[in-house]
Amino acid sequence: MRDCLDILDGRFDQLRILHVTVYGIYPWFFDIEHDQNLLPNLRVFSLCCKKITDFNKSIVSVVRRMLNLEELHLNIIVECNGRFIDGDTLMKDLILYMPRLYKFTFNICSTIKHCDQTNFALYQHIEKTLEYFHNNEIITCIDYFQENGYSQCHIYSYPYKWKVYNNITNNFRGELFTSVTEVSLYDERPFEDEFFLRIAQSFPFMKELTIKNLNAKNNKQLVKSNNDNQMLSIIEYPNLTRLDLAYTHHDYVELFLFDRKMALPNHLHLRVDYQSLEKVTYNFTRYTRPNNCAKLAALYFYPVDQIGEHIKKYFTHTCIRCSDDFVLRK
Repeated sequence: MRDCLDILDGRFDQLRILHVTVYGIYPWFFDIEHDQNLLPNLRVFSLCCKKITDFNKSIVSVVRRMLNLEELHLNIIVECNGRFIDGDTLMKDLILYMPRLYKFTFNICSTIKHCDQTNFALYQHIEKTLEYFHNNEIITCIDYFQENGYSQCHIYSYPYKWKVYNNITNNFRGELFTSVTEVSLYDERPFEDEFFLRIAQSFPFMKELTIKNLNAKNNKQLVKSNNDNQMLSIIEYPNLTRLDLAYTHHDYVELFLFDRKMALPNHLHLRVDYQSLEKVTYNFTRYTRPNNCAKLAALYFYPVDQIGEHIKKYFTHTCIRCSDDFVLRK
C-alpha cells in the first residue's frame, strides 16, 4: 500500500487507469509523509482489498482526490466501528465528490463487532439508502453471528463482476453469477440440501468451493427418506475441481461423498479433516454404491505419515497428500 500511495502522490500526472490489489490497508500507512496532490487526470480506479480498518482514512481520503474519475470499482472488506457502510456513506463521502462518475460497481462487506440481535429497522434503512443508485440493482444481505460476536453487512451491485464470492450465508438470495469461479460458504446456522442446490444453480461455472460450518444439518432423516423416494433434485457441480471441507461438520463431508443426490465431476481435489473422513466412511469400511469417493483425484489431510494400507485400499486411485499442499499447489 505504501507503493500505491507513492504512485498516487501526483508524480504520475498522466496516469489514466489504475488497478490495485492489496491484502490489507491499515491507518498507520497514512501516517507516513505523502504528498496529497489532486489527481485530475485519473479516469478509472479499481481496488480489491480483504481487510480495511479505517474506511475514511484509507479509501475516502484517497478517492476524493480523483476529481474527474469516470469509473470506480471497489471490492473490499471493511472493519467498522458502530455503523455499516451503506448508501448514505457511499453517496455523501465519495460519489458527490466525483461529478463525472458514470460507472460505479462495488462489492462491499462491512463488519461490526458485538452486535447482539437482528435489527429489521437497520436492514430497511440500509435498503432505503441504496435507492440513490438508480442505474444499478443493489443486493443487500445482513448477518448476525452470535457465537463469534460480530455482524456483517454485504452490499453489491448486480450483475456481479468479480471471480470470487466469499462468506455466503443462509441469507443468500440466489441470482445468477456467471463470472464467479471461487466460492466460500460460512454460517453459524446449518446448511441444508436446498441451500446447496441454490448454490449450484447460482454459480454454474464454480471451480473452487470452501465450506466452513461446524453445525450439523437439521433434516438428515428427511433427506434420507426423500433419497429413497427419489424426490429431491440432483445437486450438480459440473465444473468443480477443488473442494475444501477441512473446517466443517462431518455431515457435509457425508453429503458430498455419499449422498445419492450430489453429483460431482471426476478428478476432484478434496481437503478434509481426517476424523470426519474416518467417521463418514465407517473407519474406511463403507462401500455403498454409488458414491463420489472414486472420483477423487487427490485427497488432502493430516497426518499423511500415518496412512495405513486400509486407507490406500479404500482410495485406490486417489493421490493422498498433506493438507498444506492444497493451498500451495492451488
